[in-house]
Amino acid sequence: MNTPELTEQELLQKARKLDPKALATIYDRYNGELYNYALSLTSDPNLAEDCVSEIFTRFLDVLKRQRGPDTYLRAYLYRMAHNWVTDQYRRGTLGLLPLDEATPIPSADDPAHEAQRNLRILATRKALASLTPDQRQVISLRYLQGWDLDEIARAVNKPIGAVKALQFRGIEALRRLLSDEENA
Repeated sequence: MNTPELTEQELLQKARKLDPKALATIYDRYNGELYNYALSLTSDPNLAEDCVSEIFTRFLDVLKRQRGPDTYLRAYLYRMAHNWVTDQYRRGTLGLLPLDEATPIPSADDPAHEAQRNLRILATRKALASLTPDQRQVISLRYLQGWDLDEIARAVNKPIGAVKALQFRGIEALRRLLSDEENA
C-alpha cells in the first residue's frame, strides 16, 4: 500500500522534532537537485558534493537549535547552497569562472556543425560567467532548474519584482554579450 507523500510543511514539522524518517525524506527529496544546482555553480563534482553535505549538516544543526525555516523548505535549502558557494568564491576556493567545462559536449555527424555548436556553447558559458552573481543565480534557477518566479523569490529572499528585474537584466546582458561575441 502506497502512503501519500508528505508536504513540505508536514516534513518541516516532523524534522523540527528530529524525526529520522522525515530527515531521510528531506535528504532523499532534495539531495539530487541541490547537487545539480551546486554543480551548475561550481563546475566541480567534488565541490558540489561538499556543498550538499555541508547544507544538510548545517540544516541539522539549525534544527537542533530549534531554528530554521517555518515554510519554504526547498527555498531555504537552495539559499543555503547559494550562500555556501558564494562563501567559497569569497575565500578564493573556487575559480573565477563557473563555466562547467568538464561537461562533455555530445558529438554530431557533421564536424563543421559540431564545431559551430561547441563555439556557441562556450560563448554562452563565458557570457553566463560575466553576469552578476544575483543575475546568474536567477537565470540558473529559472532556466537550468526550471523554477517559477515565486519559488525563486523565496529562495533568494527578494520580492518577485526584483527577481523579474534580475532575470530581465540577465537575459539582456546575455543577449548583448552573445551578440558582441558573434560580431567579433
